[in-house]
Amino acid sequence: MKSFPQLAVLLCLFTALNTSAQVFNPYYSSVVENVSASNILDDLETFVDFGVKEPGTGAIEDAKNWILERYQTLGYAAIETQDFNVFGQTTTNIIVTKTGSVYPNTFLIIDGHYDTVNGPGANDNGSGTALILELARLLKDVDTEYSIKFIHFSGEEEGLIGSEYYVDNTVIPQNLDIKLVFNIDEVGGVAGMNNNTITCERDESSPNSNNAASAQATQEMANCFGLYSNLQTEISFAYASDYVPFENNGEVITGLYEKNESPYTHSPDDIIENMDPGYVFEVTKGALGSALHFAVAKETLGISENSLASTIVLYPNPSTGKVNIEFNSTSSFNITVTDALGKVVYTTFLASGENLLDLGFLNKGIYYCIIKNDETSVVKKLILH
Repeated sequence: MKSFPQLAVLLCLFTALNTSAQVFNPYYSSVVENVSASNILDDLETFVDFGVKEPGTGAIEDAKNWILERYQTLGYAAIETQDFNVFGQTTTNIIVTKTGSVYPNTFLIIDGHYDTVNGPGANDNGSGTALILELARLLKDVDTEYSIKFIHFSGEEEGLIGSEYYVDNTVIPQNLDIKLVFNIDEVGGVAGMNNNTITCERDESSPNSNNAASAQATQEMANCFGLYSNLQTEISFAYASDYVPFENNGEVITGLYEKNESPYTHSPDDIIENMDPGYVFEVTKGALGSALHFAVAKETLGISENSLASTIVLYPNPSTGKVNIEFNSTSSFNITVTDALGKVVYTTFLASGENLLDLGFLNKGIYYCIIKNDETSVVKKLILH
């Protein structure tokens, strides 16, 4: 929910994509490739079918139970609910924690609200709810250095009541160590429009001690969208959503909001037919790439992948361009070579045995050789000098 028209007040800063802060990560890309458009659409349809999800209604209670069931089905165990009061009605925040392997007590918070007003809220904020659920699905078994909290707030439409309650009753008393708050609100786009840009929001408010860190995180997120989605980015300021109580508490925040603002929010016409599910799909890809970056995800090879990796040898490495790839395997492989920014510069198909790649036409630098068969894939870093 945005309480006043964004376009009327935006002091927008259009940014040419500066990818100096990040380089393409083949493992991150392999996770992003699994984002499912059908999953997102199914979740949007389920969300809309509950109806108007205002605090105290059966609709929001049904939505809450559905979200809880989804996390249980995904295999999450650390699931909490936090009840609070909104103008005499009891409603619930949902908090799901994935523990990090290096910094278990420092958290990336990925949040969005699931309450709606005057309508079913397909865009505001079914789009954010479906996005967060898809991120939770794909991050479940990914090794991340930092812990992640997926939070679905209620009471946002009544004045950010749920997020403020969480900050006052959890963040402050527990002195919660938050690396970053990543807010998702209204990312559905508008049907019939060219939805090719996502607005990345940074903190420009008081206290200003956290503004520089917010600007850095927001630029890194914009860079990730350039690496892992097909969307352009625009940087603007954060306002009127669930990151506000966090930024008022001095936390570092960033957020996503659609560039083309829907005219249907807070009305019965906030339905899927008036939004762009394909846009949500692209936003989810960029958001997932950003989450992998912020949480510092690491690839953990399974037994079969370790076995495959041990059968593949690249030499010499570094190389002047003539690279031997030896497969101690009966399988055949598809070979893709990308540069550090993820641009595919060479592809081929190789059978088992020793094979020579002639990459002398490439410039000096770092490349990634992605080696795939029908069952799994291996990524090898390759240096040309």
